[in-house]
Amino acid sequence: MSVLVYTENWDGKFKKLSFELVSYAGKVAEMLGTKVTALSIGNVSNDELSKLGTYGADKILTVNNEQTAVLDNQVYSSVIAQAVEKEGAKVIIISNNNTGKAVAPRVAVRLKAGLVGGVTKLPSNLDPFTVTKKVFSGKAFANVTIKTDCKMITLAQNSFEVIEKKKEGAVETLNVNIESELLKTNVKNTEKQSGKILLTDAEIVVSGGRGMKSPDNWGPLEELAEVLGAATACSRPVSDEGWRPHSEHTGQTGKIIAPNLYIAVGISGAIQHLAGVSSSKCIVAINNDKDAPIFEATDYGIVGDALKVLPALVNAVKESKSQ
Repeated sequence: MSVLVYTENWDGKFKKLSFELVSYAGKVAEMLGTKVTALSIGNVSNDELSKLGTYGADKILTVNNEQTAVLDNQVYSSVIAQAVEKEGAKVIIISNNNTGKAVAPRVAVRLKAGLVGGVTKLPSNLDPFTVTKKVFSGKAFANVTIKTDCKMITLAQNSFEVIEKKKEGAVETLNVNIESELLKTNVKNTEKQSGKILLTDAEIVVSGGRGMKSPDNWGPLEELAEVLGAATACSRPVSDEGWRPHSEHTGQTGKIIAPNLYIAVGISGAIQHLAGVSSSKCIVAINNDKDAPIFEATDYGIVGDALKVLPALVNAVKESKSQ
């Protein structure tokens, strides 16, 4: 019995998210007294695959063929299920990102496995197998028991530390059989955004709300993001007004993020918005209303006009970096 973790790659490279998953899987495996098998799908070099061993993978399975060249939920679900059956894994771990949310339910159905999404901690109990997740838009925690023989969880991003174990994970090629009826996706063209930090990958996010008053006032916010090496985001009213692109909308109906630092500028703090950012390690709010709900969820708050605070904050960061 082993723990199997699916490690997503981006253009053949792993990111912190994948190493976080392997680190988490390693701790779960220690609790169960078993080993970790990492699964990679797509064209990834052996040097890159070996990095998974650095974070605790005892074995690394790789699947790379024409059928898996394009992310297709049904195809990837089939591959993951076959890897689980080959390894005899009883615990499967996937990220709780867009890919994980699409793939995990399909895998769970194939394996008749109990599935808990958005897990934030190591299992609190092994018999019965009990995990913790946030509920009620992040305002409470629930302890969920999985009673099936095969157990599946998706790990909330940035909820576990990256731990180096420096194991010599053996890389093996996994041969899979993919049913022809699953091969339905045909990608005709791909356009990739470049020169900008992706919101879901960012360690620091600077986000603006209606308190910015106008789309013409976004300059200082963007400058702060630039000096911090951060991604930019916004609340739903801002994207609905067309001030910022919908791709930057964070919240319950937008992107769910968990950066190390989230700076909310001119955002009142509606529960729908907080549901998408409550997993951030540190939240800083800038608002001219001292009674704004956002301050109840923040670690640090600045009461003041955002258009006056932002330039001062930019200068302070620049001065700090020059020292």
